Amino acid sequence: MTDLYAVIGNPISHSKSPDIHRMFAQQTGQHIDYVRVEAPLDGFVATIERLREEGFKGCNVTVPFKFKAFELAKDPRQHVRLSERAQSAKAVNTFRFDQGGLLFADNTDGAGLVRDIEQNLACPLHGRDLLLLGAGGAAWGVALPLLEAGANIFIYNRTASKAQELSHGLQVFLKREVYVESGLGHGLPNFIDSYATLSTQAFDFVVNATSSGLKNEMPPLPEALFKQGALAYDMMYGRETPFMEFARAHGARVADGLGMLVEQAAEAFFIWRGVRPDTRSVLDALRQ
Repeated sequence: MTDLYAVIGNPISHSKSPDIHRMFAQQTGQHIDYVRVEAPLDGFVATIERLREEGFKGCNVTVPFKFKAFELAKDPRQHVRLSERAQSAKAVNTFRFDQGGLLFADNTDGAGLVRDIEQNLACPLHGRDLLLLGAGGAAWGVALPLLEAGANIFIYNRTASKAQELSHGLQVFLKREVYVESGLGHGLPNFIDSYATLSTQAFDFVVNATSSGLKNEMPPLPEALFKQGALAYDMMYGRETPFMEFARAHGARVADGLGMLVEQAAEAFFIWRGVRPDTRSVLDALRQ
């Protein structure tokens, strides 16, 4: 018997998720069929209800519906169990449809980023200084797992109040007290409120969670941003962004977000099937 899964978005024809999950299924011997579903911009909830009625076992959610998925998950009429990382992200990218009309809602983006950095790129995060660029949905989605991996996080955004909001929001979810030793003082996470302050710091990791790559723009950054051997990670994938070019020119190791895409998919696959696939072979196939 073949179980049905889907990815919901608008637009969705570009999604690599069906290819990724097909490779996962072949590798693990799981019998699934995974399809793209384009939901109307005003029809996300109806699309979820239709998939459940048609016997789907779960789905992924991508732009622009991750926040609508979170609102759905918070609706007490829906009988949804919401994971802590989805609560922290204020967004949902994975649903599992359980028996009895129950749903489990999660966000696997941050877990995917951490696994890509630590396993695929062999860069431990614990105790390292990490600059998170941006304070929008992408940053909210990855910040808590980065904290739980032990990174010392600093948040920089063009609008300082949004960086401060993310910083304060994350403190609700900290399970242990962590301190950052730096010129900015103690406490975690820190937000950086000006370019002048940012110019005095250097980091082991710089993660670009802004939309600058979509616009082929470069976020305003000082040249002396990267420590020796630093990793510059752009959550975009598919091409060299201006941020990646800038980082490479200033001595940083550079990575795009394709590994994060594969790893977050593997986390969703594990939630659905209870089996964790090998991501290296899938990532290599996509790179080729």
